[in-house]
Amino acid sequence: MKLHLLDRSSIGNTSITVSQNNYKNFLKVWHFHEELELVYIIKSTGTRFVGDSIEKFEAGEVILIGKNVPHMWLNDEAYFDKHSTLTAQAVSIHFKDNFVGKEFLSLPEMQPISHLLTKASQGIKFLNVTDTIKNELKNLNSLDPAIKITRIIEILSKLEQNKNYTLLSSNGFINTFHQTENKRLNTIYEYVYQNFHTPISSKDVAELANMNASAFSRFFKSTHRKPFTRFLNEIRIGFACKMLLENKESITSIAYACGFGNISNFNRQFKIIKNESPSSFLSQHRKHL
Repeated sequence: MKLHLLDRSSIGNTSITVSQNNYKNFLKVWHFHEELELVYIIKSTGTRFVGDSIEKFEAGEVILIGKNVPHMWLNDEAYFDKHSTLTAQAVSIHFKDNFVGKEFLSLPEMQPISHLLTKASQGIKFLNVTDTIKNELKNLNSLDPAIKITRIIEILSKLEQNKNYTLLSSNGFINTFHQTENKRLNTIYEYVYQNFHTPISSKDVAELANMNASAFSRFFKSTHRKPFTRFLNEIRIGFACKMLLENKESITSIAYACGFGNISNFNRQFKIIKNESPSSFLSQHRKHL
């Protein structure tokens, strides 16, 4: 997946842009933009990529993504069948981190929302979002511009008060992505996301980055605070979790589909990264499927 910078700025000279999306499938582009993005998935399923997080998504989820965080909603294969009648529906709100002015966000009363927007740099998945909030998101476009702004502030305040959430991307990935415009790193990310399901060695990636193996190892570890193999395995295990939740294939098939050469190494790496075995992970989450 090649990473694209998309222009999400308002064409109507407004502080926020609200889009009611109803397509055969979502935009199949790994991208980032200057604006924050608040998304409510009304109808759709697939895989959500946010930074180095790879998870299954479904209808009903509400996600807040910070500025310049790479992300993509990739629908399941059935959505791309030419005879499919499936649709992907969502409400997407884009706004700058100072959409109401820096001075307003610095007010004591606004500090919780300001902290929420900062936290969004890792991507936030809000859990148990009320139907009231979801309906407010769906009805945003029917409001007058000034009321729309105050309603978004109200929604952000309610989401900030919801302490039941998960951060999606690792802090290490996001910090590295934000702190560098290094084309070498971007090339590495694109290569790993496109090829993690195939055999990849640090030597292969070092050559791609035009570095010798030892220099690449030092470079990657200094920027990520982890070896390249750990980073690669985290991406693979993240995708394995998505496949396990889909419950379509055996654990052994998933291990090979995610790039592991044997089941024992898959089980070992899964336990290192997730602190439990694949079967335990599946049983713990099955009640939520």
